[in-house]
Amino acid sequence: MLTRRGLLTAVAGGATAAFVTTALGGCDPASAPATGPSAAPPLDPASWPSVRAQFALTEGVANFTTFAFASHATSVRAAIEKHRAGLDADPYGYLGANESTLDEAVIRAAASYLNTEASQIAFTDSTTMGLGLLYTGLRLGPGDEVLTTEHDFYATHEALRLRQVRDGVTVRRVSLYDEPEEASVGEIVQRLRAALGARTRILAITWVHSGTGVKLPVRAIGDAVADVNRGRAADDRILLCVDGVHGFGLEGTTPAELGCDFLVSGCHKWLFGPRGTGLIWGRAESWPRFTPVIPTFTGESGGAPGPFATPGGYHSFEHRWALAQAFGLHQAIGPARVAERTHALAAALKEGLGTMPKVRLRTPRGVELSAGIVCCEVEGYSAGEAMARLRESKVLASATPYATPFLRFGPSILTSETDVDAALAAVRAL
Repeated sequence: MLTRRGLLTAVAGGATAAFVTTALGGCDPASAPATGPSAAPPLDPASWPSVRAQFALTEGVANFTTFAFASHATSVRAAIEKHRAGLDADPYGYLGANESTLDEAVIRAAASYLNTEASQIAFTDSTTMGLGLLYTGLRLGPGDEVLTTEHDFYATHEALRLRQVRDGVTVRRVSLYDEPEEASVGEIVQRLRAALGARTRILAITWVHSGTGVKLPVRAIGDAVADVNRGRAADDRILLCVDGVHGFGLEGTTPAELGCDFLVSGCHKWLFGPRGTGLIWGRAESWPRFTPVIPTFTGESGGAPGPFATPGGYHSFEHRWALAQAFGLHQAIGPARVAERTHALAAALKEGLGTMPKVRLRTPRGVELSAGIVCCEVEGYSAGEAMARLRESKVLASATPYATPFLRFGPSILTSETDVDAALAAVRAL
C-alpha cells in the first residue's frame, strides 16, 4: 500500500527538500526558528510559579477553567509555531521531510507517559472523535448489549445511540449514585456489577464526571468485570471502555493500572496539550475486537493495531507534532507531583466551600472519589449567575452544561493557593 508518508519522503529526498531548506533561510526545516510566542523564564519543574509562568494566561486572574480547553505552555507554542513556519514556507516539502521523524517523536513521548507500547496507541483529534471511533468500530453480534451509565457525557451517549440506530444493538444505562457528594466506592461497584448481564459485551464509563466531579473507582470496577469475565470465551468478554479525559494528565495513573481495555482521551484538557489532539489506548488483546472506521495513512492492513486505528488524511500537523512537548513538560514535572498538587488545591477549595452555610458542595471530598473538578451550588444564584458574578471579581469558573447545572471550578497546576483563596472570598461575598 502506497502511503502519503512514503510518497512525500521519496519526493522530499530530491529537489523539494532542497527548496524547503532554501525557503527557510538555509536551515534544516526541522530546526526552523519559532515565530510568535515570547520566551518564558526557563522552566524549573520543582517550582509551581515557574510552571505557571510557562503559560500566557492573563495576570491577576484566578483561572479555574483551563481544564476545559487548555492554554498552551511556551514549549508547546514554540513547537507549533516552528512547524507552522515550515508548513507555510512549503507545506508539501516540509511534511515529506519531517512527518516520519516528528510522528515517531510523538509516539515515543505518548508511550513513555502511558508506560505502554507504541503499538497500543491511536491518535485522534478529541475525546469525542475517539469515543465515536471506538464505539463504532468495536464488533458486536446480534443480541449483544452495551451497558453505560446515566452520568456519562453526551459524546458517549450519542455514539452509543447512533450505534443502536445503525445496528440495533441493545444499550442500557444504570445510575451509580443518587447524590454525587454522597457517592461511595462500594455502592458504585455494586450497582455496576449487578447490571452486567450474560449478553453484556461493552461497559462504557467515564473516569471523572464533568458534571459533578465524581471520580469512578475504575480499578475496582475493572476487577469486578474481570470476575465476570472468568470462564467466558475471548469474544464474549466484557470490554471495559473508559472516557478518561478528566483524569488523563492529572491522576498519574497508567491505563494498565486502571485495569481497563480501552482508554479514550483528548490531550487539550488536564494535559494542557495542543488544542485539537487526543488518543485511544487499548490492551493488546482487546484491539483485535476493533475494526478501524477511517482509513489510516500510518500503516498497512495487519500492522500494529493502534496506528492502524489512527484516522488518515491531512491533519493540523503543527498541533499533533507539538504533543511531544506537552508530554515532555508533564514528565519533567513528574506525573505524581502533578496529581499531588492538583488534589491538594482541590481539597483546600472543597474544605473552604464546605464551611459556607449558603453553599452546597456537590463533589465528594476524598481523593478516592474525586480528582480536580469541584462542583457546588450557591443559594440564591443559578450556576450561570454565580459564574458571572465571580468573573466580575476576576475569578473564572464555569457552569456545567447539563440538566442540573452546578458552579464548577478546576484547580490545577496553573492555579495557586492564592487563587483558591480568591475563589473562596468571591463565593463568600455572594
